[in-house]
Amino acid sequence: MTGPTLLADLVDTSQRVGEHAGRRTKIARLADFLRRLSPEEIDIGVSYLAGVTRQGRSGIGYALIRDAQPAANVEVSELTLAEVDATLDQIAGASGRGSIADRTRLLSALFARATTREQEFLARLLLGELRQGALEGLMIEAVAAAADLPAANVRRAAMIAGGIASVASLALAEGAAGLSRFAIALFQPLAPMLAQPADDITDAMARIPMAALEWKLDGARVQVHKSGDDVRVYTRTGNDVTAAAPEIVSAVLRAQAQSLILDGEAIALKPNGAPYAFQDTMRRFGRMLDIEVMRATMPLSVFFFDCLHRDESDLVSTPAATRFEAMTAALPSELLIPRLVTSETSAAQAFYDDALGRGHEGVMVKALDAPYEPGARSATWLKVKRIHTLDLVVLAAEW
Repeated sequence: MTGPTLLADLVDTSQRVGEHAGRRTKIARLADFLRRLSPEEIDIGVSYLAGVTRQGRSGIGYALIRDAQPAANVEVSELTLAEVDATLDQIAGASGRGSIADRTRLLSALFARATTREQEFLARLLLGELRQGALEGLMIEAVAAAADLPAANVRRAAMIAGGIASVASLALAEGAAGLSRFAIALFQPLAPMLAQPADDITDAMARIPMAALEWKLDGARVQVHKSGDDVRVYTRTGNDVTAAAPEIVSAVLRAQAQSLILDGEAIALKPNGAPYAFQDTMRRFGRMLDIEVMRATMPLSVFFFDCLHRDESDLVSTPAATRFEAMTAALPSELLIPRLVTSETSAAQAFYDDALGRGHEGVMVKALDAPYEPGARSATWLKVKRIHTLDLVVLAAEW
């Protein structure tokens, strides 16, 4: 492809992929398109085909889409991927008084430069409703095919980087050498591993007959990195919140390890050990002012349940039992999540009932032989929570 890539070319690819049910055909069409992108366009193209933008939602909802409808659309395609991305950058940067009007004006101007078909694609993309069958898993295989790399290697790099868009440019431009940059590194937070739901303890133990059960806390997921006396705390989205959590820093400085990457949960507990309400924990965790005052009245506790790195060893590919042993050897016992390893459903049920009795939301049920899968919602981690049902009435809707 010569010259800048048109949005129309990406829309054509998206449509053709959506028309075919065969996975191999989808991958081949996507890979062919990716090979024709310039290095500057790869991140944009991969994101759009995966159904997301590089900027996120940027405050764009149904009402803004409605208000940004142009008087007319162009007949001939002219918008390039770079131009769309630049406009979305401007929309994401709009803030303060008048920002809604600015976003509406910018989006309307973008729509006016698009054909009707392109505008429909952009609207679905911005609302997160793109359904062309080229989502993250398929895009990983397409990038691998376009770069002539093993899909497993691309998938692992994407997990570490937090998504395929972050990996695609280097994979296509530099091949295996580019992927080698996506190794586990201190102070580069990984996407957290996530759990699938189970109906109850019986269901969970049937799916994982020999399991480690852990309290499921209703707190804030944290990933903590330590190198010597330097400790930093990250949220599940990778934001650095070290300044808001001095208790966690102090706790991890006691670890018997030079370097660590730990996965855990921060939670505010009452003097009797019962948890504060989730919103109270989040208010404390998100507080950036008067931290010492809040620390005295509502201190944060932290419980760790996984270890991704210890000293010279990366542990994500090792079994969960091995990772927990490494963590146990490094941390004081009070920093470890309460845990039970069992194959007995009755023992698991008693552990679950005890967690609920202490005010926690349930338990996690984890396979002992499973690796850590950054960013994946894995069947080797199951969550069992008390079920609450609500009867709700819709009072209003924005369209």
